[in-house]
Amino acid sequence: MGIGIARQRLRIGALGIGSAALVTAIAFGTSGLNAAPRDQQGVAADNYRDLSTLPPETNEQGDRIWTEVCAACHDTGVARAPAKLIVQQMTPEAIYKVLTTGIMAPMAGSLDDGEKKVVSEYLAGRPMGTSTPTPAPRCEGAKAGFDRGAPTSYPFWGVDAGNTHFVSAEMAGIDAQNVGDLELKWALAIPNATRVRSHPAFAGGAVIFGGQDNTVRALDEETGCLRWTFESDAEVRTGITVQSWDKDDPDANPLAFFGDVTGNAYAVEAFTGKQVWKISADDHSSTTLTGAQAYHDGVLYIPVSSLEEGAAATDGYPCCSFRGSLLAVDAATGEEKWRTYLVEEPKEGSPGLLGNALIGPSGVPIWSAPTLDPERGRIYVATGDNYTGPATEMSDSLVALDMETGAIDWHFQAFEDDAWNGSCEEADQTNCPEEDGPDYDFGVNPVLAKTKDGKDMILLGQKSGAAFGVDPDTGKMVWKTQVGRGGVVGGIHFGMAAVNGVLIVPVSDVPDGQEYDMDPRPGMYALDIATGEYVWQAPSEDVCEGRSLCYPGYSGAISVTPDLVFAGANDGHVRAYRVSDGKVVWDIDTTVEYTGVNGEKGRGGSFSGGSAPMPHKGMLFITSGYGFSGKMPGNMFLAYGVKDDADTE
Repeated sequence: MGIGIARQRLRIGALGIGSAALVTAIAFGTSGLNAAPRDQQGVAADNYRDLSTLPPETNEQGDRIWTEVCAACHDTGVARAPAKLIVQQMTPEAIYKVLTTGIMAPMAGSLDDGEKKVVSEYLAGRPMGTSTPTPAPRCEGAKAGFDRGAPTSYPFWGVDAGNTHFVSAEMAGIDAQNVGDLELKWALAIPNATRVRSHPAFAGGAVIFGGQDNTVRALDEETGCLRWTFESDAEVRTGITVQSWDKDDPDANPLAFFGDVTGNAYAVEAFTGKQVWKISADDHSSTTLTGAQAYHDGVLYIPVSSLEEGAAATDGYPCCSFRGSLLAVDAATGEEKWRTYLVEEPKEGSPGLLGNALIGPSGVPIWSAPTLDPERGRIYVATGDNYTGPATEMSDSLVALDMETGAIDWHFQAFEDDAWNGSCEEADQTNCPEEDGPDYDFGVNPVLAKTKDGKDMILLGQKSGAAFGVDPDTGKMVWKTQVGRGGVVGGIHFGMAAVNGVLIVPVSDVPDGQEYDMDPRPGMYALDIATGEYVWQAPSEDVCEGRSLCYPGYSGAISVTPDLVFAGANDGHVRAYRVSDGKVVWDIDTTVEYTGVNGEKGRGGSFSGGSAPMPHKGMLFITSGYGFSGKMPGNMFLAYGVKDDADTE
């Protein structure tokens, strides 16, 4: 699932449509095809790149430079030479910087300055100068500093170590009585962005999140003024993890952790944005980081995924060699403590769909945040599929590892014999494994929560549409419920949440060109954690009215309070459901024009990925826009709060 090739789940070669052309058409809503595109949870070659914005001679010269100077390493899987589809996620300025003063300067020595600019624009798909962000106004006075008396509110991506996404009533400050009084307090439009998908962190009165424009921002929660920015090498898709601190310690210097789509992991000072360390999470050329990192007791746990599924569609690519892993590093220095690979070393001879020999086994990436269980001394991860065969026992699985050593204690495989890569959707299926899918990864993190009787349960949600309850002591399945129809775009895609013995399950089930025995069931559902039986069901109403790239259902992460579920939908709406019965009590459409505090105008779009609408101290923070994989683009960060004159008693 990893790469977001944004394809139909059909043989595009048989249609006579070039894959890059189809991707661009789908991205901008110009395709005549009715089925929604495949979503691999990552980024795609030529995805949302409109080459018509560049002169033909720039594209021609850029392609020549790439072919003659770059392709020998980048198109052949050479270690740490990012595949083309990864480089294409960077801004032209970032690519140019790498070629002139960065690690690629020696390799680009044969190019003059003009050629470096041309190939940078060609790869990014837009001219230099179009990516310069308009900053939010700088904070002044007391707003410019961090409140040391307000330590990190949610130390984990999923709020707590179990990744339940449960926010207490006190911390949320929003409930069923005042949710109807929410109004827009401020907004930030991110220039030149088509997606906003980094889950925010809250620390010291600031909200911190990453962007497609290679910028991590720390903004004042109340006003949206800017405290600091950090420039990463590429888009920061992961959530931001911030160490908490002792509010009485005047010397506290907590770190913020995140990763970019080219596989770099960073630690910066949370109060200043100053870089402390930066490492490459893996030497493989297609490494990417999508799931948020988890911090505990001086150790940072980094889930490692890749975009090799997309690289496999490149003519001549030696497929496939990436191995998913969980990396544990010293949080203070980035020094490796241990790494556990989830698939054995690949070797020649894995059978392909066409009878040819491939490299394998491979794959088994980790797309989501790890879940910690300090009581048992374990860390849990949910894995993706194999890229080539033979399909292995830890693909599409829940894996329990020892927190101290990385040793695997047990695993539960939810779906067997799942191996797939982008070649399987091409006319030339040379790199497609004989299994050929169905590509039913886990994009959702494991959730460790309690039943109403206080018993621990690990909850899983799969692209197949199935939800699972697993015993954390034995790794044995307790129950399985087929909530959604499932499909290559989910199913249960990126998020679930747990509250008071109930599991909240969002279902996407958008059209994907496949035929199924079950009708789609987009909507929100609640299951009893102990049994998997329904507590309530709330199918989605289709409000799209024929809009391009608009579908009912929920693909993204969600959050929950004692009485409300907050969820952003494929259709661009954010809704609050009542926990008790699934009734919608608040609904806004974010696909409207906003003016940001930076003076830029923008619009919201679809919701997907690992960023959830987050309530925090009487405000609701929303990342709106998911411009790829057949979803509506958008570029807004929105802050809603209760009306000043609202009666909240």
